[in-house]
Amino acid sequence: MPELRGLTIIVATGDGERFRAALTLAAAHAALGGRTRVYLHEGAVPLIATGDALLTTAMEIGATLMICQTGMAASGLDARDLPSGVETGGLVALLADLGEDRLTTL
Repeated sequence: MPELRGLTIIVATGDGERFRAALTLAAAHAALGGRTRVYLHEGAVPLIATGDALLTTAMEIGATLMICQTGMAASGLDARDLPSGVETGGLVALLADLGEDRLTTL
């Protein structure tokens, strides 16, 4: 099997169904061995508090989750409020490290 290109998924809104779809896609891609990142942009940041078991599963399989710093500030969240292993950052950092990843938004 050829090496998979990376996949970066931007969750752009606070829609829970889109968030779960992003996590499902991320878990499947990570399970196949590809670099997988999910970025929660501004309005999607509060979704981190849902306690979704799929989030834990995706991260255990190897997906990386990144939270928008601006969205964290707007939501009143602090890095201490985030689940273990969740990174903080912005779109500039995300795009600077995109490389040959495929980029999609949900």
